[in-house]
Amino acid sequence: MKKTLLIALFGLFTISAFSQTTVSFHQSNLPFIGVNYQFGERFIPEFRIGTDQFFENISLELAGNYILKNEERYEFYAGLGVRVGSFEGLVVPVGLNIYPFEQKDFGFHIEGAPIIGFNDSSLFRGSFGIRYRFTKN
Repeated sequence: MKKTLLIALFGLFTISAFSQTTVSFHQSNLPFIGVNYQFGERFIPEFRIGTDQFFENISLELAGNYILKNEERYEFYAGLGVRVGSFEGLVVPVGLNIYPFEQKDFGFHIEGAPIIGFNDSSLFRGSFGIRYRFTKN
């Protein structure tokens, strides 16, 4: 699994040289790092990996987010995904990306995401954090 994870992360980072790729850190009771690639104007699939965990307990998520409202300084999105590892289940992220600076590469975000568990246990995760877009110049 470690080799697969490294290959996936390497692949996502090499795509960043040719696309609109974003990396983010979400702080919450279940913190994670995300890497996404924007297809077109609205669709953003994101790969997420849990942090502050032992390697044996790492959680992975894959979420397909869709930008519902795209303004100059913010983006409002919602999506659907799946989480494996601890708290396995369906993930329904709803969030806001805010880009307050003139150059739109660095920003902040907040997100709420119910995790509907496969084993009859569910929870609601709220997170906030930072986001960096590798913009084309």
